[in-house]
Amino acid sequence: MITAEQNEQLRSWFAERLPVDIYESLLSVTVDREEITVVGAIPATESVAAFRERTREQRMEVAREAEDLYRRKVSWAAQSGEDRTLFTHLAVPVMTRLRQPERQVLDTLVAGGVARSRADALAWCVRLVGRNTDTWLTDLRESLDRVQQVRAKGPDLSDSPSGSPSDSQKSGS
Repeated sequence: MITAEQNEQLRSWFAERLPVDIYESLLSVTVDREEITVVGAIPATESVAAFRERTREQRMEVAREAEDLYRRKVSWAAQSGEDRTLFTHLAVPVMTRLRQPERQVLDTLVAGGVARSRADALAWCVRLVGRNTDTWLTDLRESLDRVQQVRAKGPDLSDSPSGSPSDSQKSGS
């Protein structure tokens, strides 16, 4: 997870490198462990397909530079009015262990035709939680930013000779 300040630096990096005629405006730059997603507004008169074709080479050049620098894949999205279209984005597998009651939830979603498989059902649940708890998740992300800021201001434990806390740190003095 990156801090809000780091996210703003990343957004600025893309804003500086994207040619002026790619997007009408840069709406967001979102990052996780694997991927950076760049979203921009396009003219209402331009289709997403036309936008993708017109900007492909420019976007690929910026993406190559960002991928080398940030060690993450770069994905793109275009928004026209309220319609947002993601393209060239990752679908990353995740592993988890679920107990029987949790598996039964997924199996119910599959049996009810909400999802095709347990994996689809789990993705559906994550999207549902994301939509219905957006404020809570935003608060949690902000608190994680604050924790990282506090940690960064804390003592550097690597300064001690053995790499472990000094005797005074161990005793709490």
